[in-house]
Amino acid sequence: MKKVSKPVVYKMKYSREDAQNLDYKIKNDVTVKEENQKYLIDYPTVYVITSKKNNYYTVYVGETNNIKRRTLEHIDIDPEIREDWDQLKKLKDAEMYIIGHEHFNKSLTLDIENRLMQYMSSVEKVGKLNNRRENSQNIYYTSDEMKEIFNKIWKQLHKKDEMLFPSQKLIEDSALFKASPFNKLTKNQLHAKDKILLSIDEALDKKKNNQLIKVIGNAGAGKTVLMSNIFYELAKKRNITIVLMVNHLQQEKIYRQIAKKLDLTDNAKVLKVTTFLNQTNIDEPIDVAFVDEAHLLLTQRSQAYYGHGTNELIDIIKRARVTLAVYDEKQVLQTTQIVEDDDRIKLEKFDTKSIFLNEQMRIRASEKTIRWIRDFIDKGEINTVPRDETYDLQLFDTPQEMEKAIVEKNTNDRENGLSRMVATFDWDYSSTKKERGYWEVSEGTWHMPWNLQLKPSRDQRNSSSVNYNELSWPEQPHTIDEIGSTYTVQGMDLNYVGVEIGPSVKYRDGRVIFDPSASSNKKAINNRTMHSGEKKKFGEKLLKNELNVLLTRGVHGLYIHAVDDELQKALKNAFKRRN
Repeated sequence: MKKVSKPVVYKMKYSREDAQNLDYKIKNDVTVKEENQKYLIDYPTVYVITSKKNNYYTVYVGETNNIKRRTLEHIDIDPEIREDWDQLKKLKDAEMYIIGHEHFNKSLTLDIENRLMQYMSSVEKVGKLNNRRENSQNIYYTSDEMKEIFNKIWKQLHKKDEMLFPSQKLIEDSALFKASPFNKLTKNQLHAKDKILLSIDEALDKKKNNQLIKVIGNAGAGKTVLMSNIFYELAKKRNITIVLMVNHLQQEKIYRQIAKKLDLTDNAKVLKVTTFLNQTNIDEPIDVAFVDEAHLLLTQRSQAYYGHGTNELIDIIKRARVTLAVYDEKQVLQTTQIVEDDDRIKLEKFDTKSIFLNEQMRIRASEKTIRWIRDFIDKGEINTVPRDETYDLQLFDTPQEMEKAIVEKNTNDRENGLSRMVATFDWDYSSTKKERGYWEVSEGTWHMPWNLQLKPSRDQRNSSSVNYNELSWPEQPHTIDEIGSTYTVQGMDLNYVGVEIGPSVKYRDGRVIFDPSASSNKKAINNRTMHSGEKKKFGEKLLKNELNVLLTRGVHGLYIHAVDDELQKALKNAFKRRN
């Protein structure tokens, strides 16, 4: 294949005078070779307009067939209809990057524009991204060159401003990047999106109430990316009211950042579930309620959820014309999230459409490897481990060796993202600080602090302008020295994940079993008081779900060590048979 040439990146002042004299300035700039000038003047281009205030940037990304005319439109016409353009026009320090390439055509510039928006919306120092569209393209002439051309563009931009255009890996490691509405959707996701938008439009046009759309899929099926994309698509309309909710602190942080950076907060809000229920009534429903990780919603009253019904999802549906809920039965983790039979009957009475996502988009492994993981979790079977050149599946004799391997991957193999240690909730932990030391996961002489206890070092704080409070647990660099739980990694991608399988997961009589008596996860093993007053246990089911969440985090690799001797032995035999 022909080698892809370098892009041309030209930086200029964003002003009427510079735009009017654009041709002259480019032709007389010694940094732009004569043979490259046409790619900036006559060819389609992509451009980035930026301004900086209080150490944060406002950014606009666009593409055009005539950069001179489009820039003058931004300066002379757009300020009359949009306040953000009027503010940008008045700034004296605004700058503009014009990007050209010999292979640019309409589809390629739209794709590069969309990719730039995905990156810019994930940059910590970008406070606001002004654009109203999502333009990812599918297959087109030169689509196979897009990634290489983009990487070369970003490298050039990085050289011009490292704060505005940080390293690609720093961006791609972020949870915000992975959940961005500008991610390119697969055919399966696009088909689901079309069906969902059609159902929402129909319900709103016909003034229907209490419509439910369920998006169902296993961990790693791309549910959050789809949700983020549709949330952004609808929020741009500005004529409907939208609220997005998630009962997961790490995911909530991500959605709040997306809404803030993309200026969606006028009609599209990110709220806690209880806040939404308290602020909204049945007689005045909002248009669309988004519920990501709906399996984490409460299904019984508590101190945080009291005064409404006994099921948060039902209460949300009653307060919205359409509710779009992402649901995975295998990721229910607490007894307070168990859906009882009487509530299932109530939910079935709502007008419901179900959308299924069947692809495995997180774990980049062969079908045989994915099946091995699923059989381990779902059927309790430890089968022969398949050979797989695409996925790194390993068993470690000790947790010390596994931790060392994860630290090495996180330090030396950063091409594909972060790596972290996680564990089943089989060791005591409390949000209350321990009197001495830390709440820890331990085995023999090995130990690691549970998540959310360590703080960034002084050197880390001094060497970074990042606000750690806005980052999810895996994104914070010091968490390489902690071990995560389901409560900090659910919904997150990791490059390599090391799973310390605690004593609640055992191997007896040729099967994997779950032992609630060996778990410290009281929210999973304590009795559930049913609506009838009966007390029931769901520990075995919920501990299986806990293992499911942990074993499905790794994109490129899964490392395992089991505390239970018989389980470790069964796993060792399964790996020996592979070899």
